[in-house]
Amino acid sequence: MVHAPTDAPTRERLTSVAAADVAPLAAGCAIFGTGGGGAVYTSQLATEQALEASGPVELVTVDDLDADDAVIIMSGIGAPTVGIEMLSSASQIEALLAGAEAAAGRRITTLMAAEIGGSNGVSPVGWAARLGLKLLDADGMGRAFPEATMIAMNVAGVACDFAVMADVVGNVVTMKTVDLAWLERHARAVTVASGGLCLGAHYPLTAETARGAVIEGTVSAAVRVGHALLSSSEPVRAVADELDASVLISGKVIDVARRTEGGFVRGSVTIAGVGSDRGRLQRIELQNENLIVLEDGEVLATVPDLVTIVDSETGHAISTEMLRFGQRVSVLAWACDPLWRTVRGLELAGPQAFGYDLPYVPFEGAQR
Repeated sequence: MVHAPTDAPTRERLTSVAAADVAPLAAGCAIFGTGGGGAVYTSQLATEQALEASGPVELVTVDDLDADDAVIIMSGIGAPTVGIEMLSSASQIEALLAGAEAAAGRRITTLMAAEIGGSNGVSPVGWAARLGLKLLDADGMGRAFPEATMIAMNVAGVACDFAVMADVVGNVVTMKTVDLAWLERHARAVTVASGGLCLGAHYPLTAETARGAVIEGTVSAAVRVGHALLSSSEPVRAVADELDASVLISGKVIDVARRTEGGFVRGSVTIAGVGSDRGRLQRIELQNENLIVLEDGEVLATVPDLVTIVDSETGHAISTEMLRFGQRVSVLAWACDPLWRTVRGLELAGPQAFGYDLPYVPFEGAQR
């Protein structure tokens, strides 16, 4: 098995997540969401309520796992625009856990977020609280990506044994597909049939298979970024400093072209510079997440590096479904985890994986 390299944060990490940690967690996850993963507001409220009712969730590292532990990934699947109106139910996560334990043939002890970005980074904390499970301080992307194939374990060569999906009306589907490309096709079809949004559990992991195949420390990192944002009088600068990110432009949204099709949000947003950036124009291509930043025909940043649009005054991330004409925004860009810059990582999540005939040029910073 080829293990994926990681760039785990070396700074302090949390050992538990309490209700007071959810606001910074949500703010940080929205930043890591790169426009996708779902808006965090409703997941923040639900997670705070779960932690207030059930108490803090134990946050463990890969090194904390032992032979008796079994990890399962849980996430929302579908178009973030649909999630604004279609809320999940408590019975969905119970059905997912029951389905995962039946498919795995063992008790699940630990949850992990598929992606630290957006609501998919926040909700697993509340789900773990309600289900009485531990939470792994890691995720499968180090950001948000729209497709099932775009996950660290796939880069590392770890097989996905099964997937379970549950919709809001009670339908449960268990799938064993030949690979993740087929899982993406089937999962997307089930999601569309379920109204555009489902919850899913997949990629069972053990202490052995998780090591080197997940991106570690990302829950703690999201909380740190959120604290930087919420505690600073200059939140955009504070977030950029915490992430070692560049501010590509500060300006006003002058055009949003957005549609929901095939279980995805697709389109673009155009930003006109203001102040010192007056006269500049940038377009950002979208597929659930922000994919590519273009200015004067030049590619400034592209997946798998991270691009997030934030409110210029508050620093809070703006997800793709919440972009509106006239918003004053800043665009942040920073380097992805080294795993995504491998040959296999770029094959799965580079610009050509999204249909763009563009070479990947690693983003190493531009202006601050």
